[in-house]
Amino acid sequence: MVNPWAGEVALCLDGERRVCKLTLGALAELEAALETGTLIDLVERFEAGRFSTRDVLALVVAGLRGGGWDGTGTDLLRSDIGGGPVEAARVGAMLLARAFSLPDAAP
Repeated sequence: MVNPWAGEVALCLDGERRVCKLTLGALAELEAALETGTLIDLVERFEAGRFSTRDVLALVVAGLRGGGWDGTGTDLLRSDIGGGPVEAARVGAMLLARAFSLPDAAP
């Protein structure tokens, strides 16, 4: 069970349900992985629907690592994400939303 109040989002990775969370350390890793721009630029790209697959990969890796996963971007490239790229993008967007706002009261 994920806790949206703690910024958590679930992702099925290689058939295993994982908890993703953008902790401060995960956000720092994410910012370093982006190489250009800021986290605000990343949020703006997601809000405008102009994000890249590289953005999604970096977000999902950061979220997984914030949730305790020890993998890397290379590991994620070899993994099966339940729901595919669309689910990965949805999880990335939810991670950003939950990291920078309070969750809705609705389930």
